[in-house]
Amino acid sequence: MAEYRVSVIRGDGIGVDVIEEGIKVLNAVAEQSDFGWNFIDHPWNSDYFFEHGRMMPDDALDQMAESDAIYLGAVGHPELQDHVTLNGLLLPIRRTFDQYVCERPSVLYPGITSPLRDPKPYDIDMLVIRENTEGEYAEVGGFQYAGFEEEIGIQSGVFTRRGCERIITYAFEQARERNKQKHVTSITKSNALGFGMLVWDRAFERIAERYPDIETTSLLIDAACMDFVRRPESFDVVVGSNLFGDILTDIGAIITGSMGLAPSGNIDPERRFPSMFEPVHGSAPDIAGMGIANPMAAILSGSMMLRHLGHGTEADIIDKAVIYIVEQGEILTPDLGGTSTTTQVGDAVVNALGRG
Repeated sequence: MAEYRVSVIRGDGIGVDVIEEGIKVLNAVAEQSDFGWNFIDHPWNSDYFFEHGRMMPDDALDQMAESDAIYLGAVGHPELQDHVTLNGLLLPIRRTFDQYVCERPSVLYPGITSPLRDPKPYDIDMLVIRENTEGEYAEVGGFQYAGFEEEIGIQSGVFTRRGCERIITYAFEQARERNKQKHVTSITKSNALGFGMLVWDRAFERIAERYPDIETTSLLIDAACMDFVRRPESFDVVVGSNLFGDILTDIGAIITGSMGLAPSGNIDPERRFPSMFEPVHGSAPDIAGMGIANPMAAILSGSMMLRHLGHGTEADIIDKAVIYIVEQGEILTPDLGGTSTTTQVGDAVVNALGRG
């Protein structure tokens, strides 16, 4: 029987609670299947930073390198600037393990009410592919005269032909695999960013020529934000840079009901290194410790991890169980209009496995 080694970083705030429910669901699925889990907990979070002055130990990446996957809850603390947690944990993992694909689906499920006026279930069904290792988050730049009135901060976006082509190719392959609208939308801002974004645009044009069966659109980021709200049903696969993908996926999560339903995967498609799966919602310090966080995004991220590991059937079982629970509408956390606890929702998903 196969046993998968998974590095678990529960992290901060609600991350601790939602990952517990995700592991509960993954263990329940494994009991009905021909594989098992070896979950290895790593206590790396903001408390670790307060004690040690860093988010994780010097050999953290070596500890995770032999894992089959990484399962992350959330990192973030009100007393820490976000760049500390990002540069101290998330970005080193993504870059070291070349997780250049950030895959974030946004689906309006039955039983979920969108804040938009008209959408019906599955009218919104899009997949945003975000470049994850370069672009605007490449951390190229620096300060001059820091702390003085003349303070200067320079931040450079890095767009390489190789980096753009590989993420755009992945997006086209996903459009073929989904086989829905067979459409890819590229997000750009080359009217204002006339160097890096032109590298992106040219890459998109080159890759599109290789996929004559896929229709394409190129949208400026401001127009894309408007269309995510006014006609989200027009999108199938969307591919964007690090910053633009980050912005659009938060909109995608909200228009499909809740950040608590938004999973994601940070993926190395070539499988040279472990990929990392995490809910999009962050540590949510305003509700941390209250036991009301929605664990569905973490559970769906676990489903994405299963699919990445080659267990599509079991991933479908989890997805259908989540959809069954939200469609029934009886056991939901407050973000979806319910009164149930995090643990109660996790238990309900376990009980619904195989029923969807």
